[in-house]
Amino acid sequence: MKTLLFFSISCLAFSQSQLDTKQRLRAVHDLAHQSFDAIPKLAPYVNDPDLGVRIEAVKALVEIGGPKTIDGLVRATADPDPEIEIRATDGLVNAYLPGYAKSGMSGALQRTGNVIKGKFGDSTNDQVIDAYISVRPDVIAALGKLAKSGANVDARANAARAVGVLRGQAAIPDLVEALHSKDDVVMYEALIAVQKIRDPSAAPRIAFLLRDLNDRIQIAALETTGLLRNRAAAPDVRDALNNARNIKIRRAALSALAMIADPADHATFLRYLGDKDEALRAAAAEGLGRSNNPADRDSLDHAFADEHKMSPRLSDAFALVALGNTQTAEFSPLRYLFDTLDNRSYRGVSVAFLTEVARDPKVRQAMYPMLTGATKDEKIQMATVLARSGGRDSLPYLETLSMDSDSDVAQEGIRSLRDLRTRFP
Repeated sequence: MKTLLFFSISCLAFSQSQLDTKQRLRAVHDLAHQSFDAIPKLAPYVNDPDLGVRIEAVKALVEIGGPKTIDGLVRATADPDPEIEIRATDGLVNAYLPGYAKSGMSGALQRTGNVIKGKFGDSTNDQVIDAYISVRPDVIAALGKLAKSGANVDARANAARAVGVLRGQAAIPDLVEALHSKDDVVMYEALIAVQKIRDPSAAPRIAFLLRDLNDRIQIAALETTGLLRNRAAAPDVRDALNNARNIKIRRAALSALAMIADPADHATFLRYLGDKDEALRAAAAEGLGRSNNPADRDSLDHAFADEHKMSPRLSDAFALVALGNTQTAEFSPLRYLFDTLDNRSYRGVSVAFLTEVARDPKVRQAMYPMLTGATKDEKIQMATVLARSGGRDSLPYLETLSMDSDSDVAQEGIRSLRDLRTRFP
């Protein structure tokens, strides 16, 4: 009789527990359809004892979005469940970069019991927040912790990507630790994050990957070494070039040397300037441009005139401008770079080159007159260039773009002006 009574009480308690859980889930769903006022009411559910309730609470916070959701999402990153970690990560980035959550890993999560499988969305891994956006330190700390010790590989890789998007410099030690994880996906995402943050102090701490046996990791390590201009690693990069397992690694190694631009590689750049591979020709030209040797102008002039492939010709143009050719006539190198801003396929390359040469005030002075009569796309892309590399002399030109009659140009002008004023208040 006692056993039967105990069993009945247990069943009643279990039923009541189920009922309570359903009630809490219903409450979360109701709150999810409300606005920012619902955020304080949702916050307690992030720590609910039921996994399903916690997941729905985090999803609701991400859906509402905005700065007020950050406290709850930071707490959610400490959850032991990988799905919650991934959703909280995407939600934190979404608070600073609206729309990110829809294309992030949480948009394609699949769950079978306790097994979570995620993959990144269709967007390329080139997203970063604007320079004027300030991210709370506790957000970067939480994401850095996940990058090195998240519940599973997907959660760690997703957090590493998020650190890069948010330019989380304070999480560099966590990213370096993630590079020792031995998981290729996590290592790759950590390398790309280091690229985006652009902290030169991180360069020596990734050098051990320059000989990695995984092509994707080695190539990313070479690219990162080049972007961070780590001249101390040049011998290892040369070794990677001379012993490349395939053409992709050779291209990455020569491109890295071109970024480092050590005078010791001058002869190498000259040798590859006429290579049959267009990517190697392009890298060689860039290396010569950054080496800043006036004696190379004739070789680059011939290369620019004779080149028929778009990518190496853009590199030739960049090198000639870097060596002082600031003419803006119809067929000049600088005009070629500027006109390519209208080309959807190559404008990213042109923006990168113009951003680099625009650090020279003389080049900027040559650029400014071209803004008069420029197309919509040229104005938009030049606003980005000036935001990244302009000086105080660029402020009036961005102010003009911010008042352009085309709303898209004006919007980009306003954004770029804010970026530039971050550097020159």
